Amino acid sequence: MTRILVVDDHDLVRMGIVRMLSDVRGYQVLGEAKSGEEAVRKARELSPDVILMDVKMPGIGGLEATRKLLHAQPGVKIIAVTACDDSLYPSRLLQAGARGYVTKGTGFTDITTAIDTVMSGRQFMSSNIAQQLALQNISGNGDRSPFERLSQRELETAMLIAGGQKAQAIADTFSVSPKTVNSYRYRIFEKLGINSDVELALLAVKYNYLDPEAVV
Repeated sequence: MTRILVVDDHDLVRMGIVRMLSDVRGYQVLGEAKSGEEAVRKARELSPDVILMDVKMPGIGGLEATRKLLHAQPGVKIIAVTACDDSLYPSRLLQAGARGYVTKGTGFTDITTAIDTVMSGRQFMSSNIAQQLALQNISGNGDRSPFERLSQRELETAMLIAGGQKAQAIADTFSVSPKTVNSYRYRIFEKLGINSDVELALLAVKYNYLDPEAVV
């Protein structure tokens, strides 16, 4: 029996995935989570084999949640299930230790295939993501997202800033000082060639890392 935790901040999406997985023989859905923080807590309580992890969520988000989860539970297999099909997130999630990456538009079959594949000890990526990564490797820098210039921690911080999080809240999330967060902000602005949080949010929306309605 494969024990699964489903993480997504959109109730309808999360509930739909849970409902469909519950009908698959050999799967047991242990629980649900709406945020990265809740995912870390629920995984500690439930000890799932597989976590289906949304990438773009309030709070620490899927990337930082993946890092925290694998640090605490190295054996858990994390599969990103997200609407974001840019090649940046798959690369960063794989670097963080995720075993799979599935885009929501590819259908439920990809999710079950991903679960079975990672449980067999292999990685899985949706075909459109695999193609993007292959083309990226072939074409070199090309027309890549400017966010690729950021380190993993800078990217995580940038997404929180773009989502409206204040320095103290971000500092609490990463267990650092607000001064360190402001240092991240300076480097982020310098690397992206911007001057304000608003510009950062607009750039994140442009490259599909932030939902437009999240910009206030």
